[in-house]
Amino acid sequence: MQPRIRARGLTKLLPEWAWNSSKRRPLASYNPTRATERKADLNPIYTVFDYNEHDYVEKKVLDEKACYIYKNSGNVTWINVDGLRKEEVEKLCAHYNIHPLVLEDILSQGQRAKMDEIDNVIFCLLPMLYYNEDTGEIESEQVSIVLGKDFVISFQEDPERDVFNHIRDRIRSGYTKIRQRSADYLCYSLLDSIVDSYFGIIDKINERIERLEDALMQQKEYGTLEKISILRREVMMFRRSITPVRELVNCFLVSENSLLEDRHDKYYKDVLDHITQAIDYSENHREMLMNLQDLSMSQINLRMNEVMKVFTLLATLMAPATVIGGIFGMNFDVIPLSHHREGFYVTVAAMLLIPAFMMFYFRRKGWF
Repeated sequence: MQPRIRARGLTKLLPEWAWNSSKRRPLASYNPTRATERKADLNPIYTVFDYNEHDYVEKKVLDEKACYIYKNSGNVTWINVDGLRKEEVEKLCAHYNIHPLVLEDILSQGQRAKMDEIDNVIFCLLPMLYYNEDTGEIESEQVSIVLGKDFVISFQEDPERDVFNHIRDRIRSGYTKIRQRSADYLCYSLLDSIVDSYFGIIDKINERIERLEDALMQQKEYGTLEKISILRREVMMFRRSITPVRELVNCFLVSENSLLEDRHDKYYKDVLDHITQAIDYSENHREMLMNLQDLSMSQINLRMNEVMKVFTLLATLMAPATVIGGIFGMNFDVIPLSHHREGFYVTVAAMLLIPAFMMFYFRRKGWF
């Protein structure tokens, strides 16, 4: 039977398989009746891009009041908020006439991806996912995007990372499509960047599954069943996070809101194709891991059967010697060869020859 490896030994085997059950993600991570707590010492950073076809302004400020002047500037404005502080988010949303229900969703953590049209804005919320190379875990960050008349406001929890750098570079470059289009094209670009980042995680999962499959085929590595269980949980979390994003993108396609231009529908359809493909990959990963788990259990049972076959063979080969020894060990007055000078040697020879003949016969039959 495959020996069970403790978490510490598994971590030494490969760092990416580090596992701490005390830090395990809950299966249901969002409870709307529970108050959300955030770090009080987190200072939000506001990055503003105000641009048109010919010019752009880029600023990074620490005060939400510095963003007020860009309302109704005549250009397309993108305000990216890194780090959320309730008081400042409330003031910024109030200035841009964002409904309190949207504000509540922005400040809530662990929500399901969704898209809403409330008053004069379109609000969408979805996960931004990262692959941790050290632990092999998939880390999630909730991103909220508010699309209004000539402005987009994005809210991120983690101020240290995102997947929007290439969008910033495109805004800085002249004569790019994003500089020539309206705010809903910028919203599409943000959604597209988040969805495309999922495929990097898919590649990492593919690599881990291939390594597990090779280890199972070669039968050279212990702890494979534990690794499959860990990876299955990560795949489940990944699939649960991205599946609602398809519905979110589809809502953009069926919406008749005046903030969305018809000429941009083809771009949202492209995002829909990408997220559908990512969901299909995640489903394939789940099925592959289930097959690997079945294969691992089959190999464990096969090794157990091999061991039992060896024990059975040894017991069978020893049975004649046991019977002969038992017969000649009985307390009768007359036992054949008991007083013969060669009796001992004849008995031992019988004990050895009979198992040898049995082994030859078993070989001919192909039983082992």
